[in-house]
Amino acid sequence: MRTKMPVHKYQPFPPIGLADRTWPSNIISEAPTWCSVDLRDGNQSLIEPMDSSRKMKMFQTLVNMGFKEIEVGFPSASETDFQFLRELIETDHIPNDVTIQVLTQAREHLIDKTIESLEGAKKAILHLYNSTSTLQRRVVFNSDRQGVKEIATDGAKLVADKLSKLSSETNIRLQYSPESFTGTELEYALEVCEEVLQIWQASEEKKVIINLPATVEMSTPNIYADQIEWMHRHFTKRNSVILSLHPHNDRGTGIAATEFGLMAGADRVEGTLFGNGERTGNVDIITLGLNMMTQGTDPNLDLSDIQSLVEVAEFCNQIPVHQRHPYAGQLVHTAFSGSHQDAIRKGMEANSKSNETLWQVPYLPIDPADIGRTYEAIIRVNSQSGKAGSAWLLETEHHVRIPRAMEIEFSQLVQKEADISGSEITASKIWEIYNQFYVNLSKPFELVSFQSYPVSRSSGTEQVSATVNYQGEEFSFVETGNGPVSAFVNGFRKTFNISFRLADFGQNTRSSTSQAEAAAYVELKVPDDNGASVFGAGVDTSITQAPIRALISAINRI
Repeated sequence: MRTKMPVHKYQPFPPIGLADRTWPSNIISEAPTWCSVDLRDGNQSLIEPMDSSRKMKMFQTLVNMGFKEIEVGFPSASETDFQFLRELIETDHIPNDVTIQVLTQAREHLIDKTIESLEGAKKAILHLYNSTSTLQRRVVFNSDRQGVKEIATDGAKLVADKLSKLSSETNIRLQYSPESFTGTELEYALEVCEEVLQIWQASEEKKVIINLPATVEMSTPNIYADQIEWMHRHFTKRNSVILSLHPHNDRGTGIAATEFGLMAGADRVEGTLFGNGERTGNVDIITLGLNMMTQGTDPNLDLSDIQSLVEVAEFCNQIPVHQRHPYAGQLVHTAFSGSHQDAIRKGMEANSKSNETLWQVPYLPIDPADIGRTYEAIIRVNSQSGKAGSAWLLETEHHVRIPRAMEIEFSQLVQKEADISGSEITASKIWEIYNQFYVNLSKPFELVSFQSYPVSRSSGTEQVSATVNYQGEEFSFVETGNGPVSAFVNGFRKTFNISFRLADFGQNTRSSTSQAEAAAYVELKVPDDNGASVFGAGVDTSITQAPIRALISAINRI
């Protein structure tokens, strides 16, 4: 039965006709050159673009991860980007082994401004682009092939002529992008790129980056791979070209398209952390890198503390990383199904007893420890069968759910009580122990008052006003953050100069009593040699107050 969907408005993307394609049997055996475009493509997609402090935070994170090429902005189009670039250069924030990249359109005054922004930089990529697709030629430029090609070649000539204005200390590499490459005839795209290469006198000693963007994903990923392999084969001087990919994710296949493109001959990838970017986003470099690692290929990026990367991305972009995001989501290493839990437990046991170095655990394609996640977080219970002990009784009898790591600590407290009493520990006794050690603890810190107010509905920013009693003296603070919990953490740290990191947080509703209550837990990481976790819990009739009381409880246990 045919639906009422307007399929007549659309047509399939024509295949390339590359009958002798080789990419399907190729293997990605080494990482490409990575170029982060978080500070340009990612930033321009944000409802509230990054300010200078968030930009600097992102830049430093990218450097620490191991990125050697970072596109830092569009300095000719944005004064904010221009000033940020000048700050990077003038305050010596750019390591000697890192190359910054800047974007410009093929217009003389924009090229002039771009070159001006690079003065004093040690190494930089000047990225020139213009759109070449059939649709943009017709709709945007109202021009023919020759006219659009002249935009590229005239821009390339201007760049070549004007680079002499830069000091000899600046090492410039050139990059050209036929924007909307995927909607451009291959022969024409090659023609434009070849003329740019000739103008820039590309050679094996002075390679030029040719970046082939899927500015909009228009086809299945295999067709993008065919396009890349066709270009890879047809460059007159392939050894003078660094072939780069810039995929987006409009069809949800950006990862596959990129992997296929690398198999098809590409050398370089432009993308962002967790795929932030225009529309459905740029390709996610973190997922690409970890995909490589699970196939035994070094991604050449430090992805060992995935949670810190999540926190930086969420802070800088003001956008949450989805709980089901590959590798990084809070729930991707968590099993709720009983059969999955059983298989994981048996796999972990077998893995620990084996002399094999290979990671082989059912339902877990990567060892969570390799990206900074704990084994305790792997299995959490949301529907118990009687085998979960004290945690199961907490949930079934008292409607409180706690994470696996907290279950382990709590079960030890219950076991200690059982050893002392020598008798069965009832559900009421378990609740008593839980309250004694975790819930609404008030010494030495006690919550006196707390209120939160939305600051920006679009970004989810909240402002909190709180008063805390510490050893008989009251301290008040006002702070903002990405929600009330984040804001309270920020204010508490500043007020009392205590170091900790919020590692996990959750809450549920307790409806067993006559008055519904919110039960919350938090996990804090304290800066010691072991990276110890400290847990706290809060119960309150307010869903906002409960997590704050949990925070106070955890802090009181540090």
